[in-house]
Amino acid sequence: MDDKGLPRVCKVTGKLSKRWGRGTFVIPAPLEVDALMKQVPRGRVVTINELRAALAARHKVNFACPITTGIFSWIAAHAAAEAEAEGKKRITPYWRTLKTGGELNPKYPGGVEGMARRLGAEGHKVAQKGKRFFLPDYQRVLFTKLRCVP
Repeated sequence: MDDKGLPRVCKVTGKLSKRWGRGTFVIPAPLEVDALMKQVPRGRVVTINELRAALAARHKVNFACPITTGIFSWIAAHAAAEAEAEGKKRITPYWRTLKTGGELNPKYPGGVEGMARRLGAEGHKVAQKGKRFFLPDYQRVLFTKLRCVP
């Protein structure tokens, strides 16, 4: 896979500094995000923010770009679904990666129904609030031992 010059460390400037402050941030490589998602064991979950914190620590920056981290997690999820459709058994467990606040990502393969089914099979209870779905106790099963390996 072509990494297109990523990861890339950038300085926080202009409009970004109003929201994120001063310092530096990293635009991660897609394979870095996928590698982190693969570390989450059965029965545990992670949020995009934990992925971002691990990426920031690895690159010694203030934060990881939330937009590209989210996009690359979506790409990893869809690549895993394609691999599964081709018969592969060991795929990236994308259903264990939640949005901020423990929300299920409706843009992942299978939508919230598919994620809820897979999470339910691992012993999690999914709750609905309005049109959104959450793992109410996600903090109790949050996996925080992510390691970015070079």
